[in-house]
Amino acid sequence: MGKGSGYGKTILFGEHFVVYGLPAIASALGSTTTAEVKRADINGYELIDNRPETAGYKEQKKEEYEKLIENVIKFMEVKEGIRITLGGNLVAASGVGASAACAAALARAINNEFRLDWNDDKINEAAFEGEKGPHGTPSGIDNTAAVFGGLLLFKKNLGGNQNTIKKMKLRKPVEIVLGNSGKTSSTKEVVGDVRRLEEEQPKKINAVFEEYGALVEEAKKALKDYDLKKVGTLMNKNHELLQKITVSSSELDEMVETARNAGALGAKLTGTGRGGLMIALTPGKNLQEKVAEAIEAQGYTVFRSKIGGS
Repeated sequence: MGKGSGYGKTILFGEHFVVYGLPAIASALGSTTTAEVKRADINGYELIDNRPETAGYKEQKKEEYEKLIENVIKFMEVKEGIRITLGGNLVAASGVGASAACAAALARAINNEFRLDWNDDKINEAAFEGEKGPHGTPSGIDNTAAVFGGLLLFKKNLGGNQNTIKKMKLRKPVEIVLGNSGKTSSTKEVVGDVRRLEEEQPKKINAVFEEYGALVEEAKKALKDYDLKKVGTLMNKNHELLQKITVSSSELDEMVETARNAGALGAKLTGTGRGGLMIALTPGKNLQEKVAEAIEAQGYTVFRSKIGGS
């Protein structure tokens, strides 16, 4: 039996702005998806999905995951029938890189079962192929975080050439809280709405882009210096900019405010927005628990994790 795992991910800075060529900073989570692969006397594959999930996520994403698995199997040239069992402590939800974590875990498990002796770069290629199922043309940041862990700086090449993905270092992992709105959002739909807003109000939206461009440069330095207070302040500002481009929601805003009031150094939506998750920076187990309980008291589900692990 082959085994493998892949990290979840969260975006600390830059969701949506990254589409317009501005840098984004993402981090692998301390939570993972696991995969086990066994050869089976069947055609194709059989899937047993034991991952925890946001209600309805697996059913809504069923076709996307079927394509993900088929892509990985095809890329890795698996000719035999296999039985795949997914598990782990990463909750399948919008905003945590769930599909990339699955693709990375599956690629590693297949590599292990069939003794392909692929290194992490090749595993990353397979995970990228898997990501084409849910995302069509993925950026590459989710699968890279899923395979390698740690912090990543990502910049999209608007000319169609290879995107820039650079590994960053965080002095040590930091506790976070992820609050779940309970809603699964459509990335294509929300990105399209931002595009229309940019076309209709270019002066206003370009001013937001310029403000974010300066912010992310400060964020790079703050993370390098391990200035978590500054990182939190910049996360708060990033959330305000995301509100200006209309990708937040009442649920996300409520959780962000609750986290800040409970002592989080910073909080913002993470991922697509209008659903999915928010992230609160809560260094130390005590603060993490305090913030998590405050958000739970508002009726939301939370995940406790860390950023910067590898």
